[in-house]
Amino acid sequence: MAAKTSPFDSAKYLDSPEAVEVYFEDALESNDPAIIAHAFGVIARAKGMSRIAQDAGLSRESLYKALSADGNPELVTVLKVIKALGLKLTLAPTHHPA
Repeated sequence: MAAKTSPFDSAKYLDSPEAVEVYFEDALESNDPAIIAHAFGVIARAKGMSRIAQDAGLSRESLYKALSADGNPELVTVLKVIKALGLKLTLAPTHHPA
């Protein structure tokens, strides 16, 4: 008998601000725009895509499109989503060993 499986959904595990922070920091460390956009989408789904879209002043459909694997969100969209998620963007210098 074949094993029954279901797709893994990381949004189910983003149930605390700390989990969201670790998840998104990991995505940022990839330096891959597609992974970062996907992470935004997963976090938005975890918090409620409709609510995030409304708080960001975007339609739900345009938010899904921007944060999809094929999406390429503009900086203004990224900043709106960050604010709607209750997050802030900070920068830190990279440290390279001597």
